[in-house]
Amino acid sequence: MAFSAKTGYGLVSLMELAAIHSRGGVLQVAEIAQRQAIPDRYLEQMLASLRRGQILRSIRGPKGGYQLARPPAEIRVDDVVTCLEGDVAPRSAGEGATPEFEVLGRLEQRLEEARLGILSGTTLQDLLDQRDHLAQAQAMYFI
Repeated sequence: MAFSAKTGYGLVSLMELAAIHSRGGVLQVAEIAQRQAIPDRYLEQMLASLRRGQILRSIRGPKGGYQLARPPAEIRVDDVVTCLEGDVAPRSAGEGATPEFEVLGRLEQRLEEARLGILSGTTLQDLLDQRDHLAQAQAMYFI
């Protein structure tokens, strides 16, 4: 149940924007793409989807770019996933399935419920805090 490349890139880009949100910062597509090694055009499409989903706002002009539409603590990961991937309905085993397939279907349903619980309980701020903690631990290791 890994993230798709699209969602992974989107979340990484949002973490970049979350890191500068408190200062009212703006990042351009090229800056994010270069920092995170994401193809520019692909990133542009993702950020446009996030803007349409009201997760980002775009600023026009020579010093323009993108910024978060609201604080990172108010942006849930499940909202980002839904914005980028759409609602992903779980597969159904179909009518007349054997008891074995019904058991597997129930297991898939429990997995999906747990996944949604984790994603809806995690904010962009949580991811940023984890990133900062990891970066600090790595910096201390190299001293």
